[in-house]
Amino acid sequence: MTDSPSESLQSRVEAVLDLIRPSVQEDGGDFELLEISKEGVVTIRFLGACIGCPSSEMTLRDGIAQNLRTMIPEVTDVVAAE
Repeated sequence: MTDSPSESLQSRVEAVLDLIRPSVQEDGGDFELLEISKEGVVTIRFLGACIGCPSSEMTLRDGIAQNLRTMIPEVTDVVAAE
């Protein structure tokens, strides 16, 4: 049995997030995948030291979003849950 397209996309997104996660954890933070919309928008939630950190926006934009969009063309945007 093969993965459905959405499961395959989720698996690929999780794999990229797992590559990024150690550098975020070095600073006491973390994040979790909440959702991937049909339009390709990935929603994550920051955890730990990332909550309220002024650098979390840069981490989202320059680390997480850039890597996801580069490695997975179906990802159109990455947003953080409020």
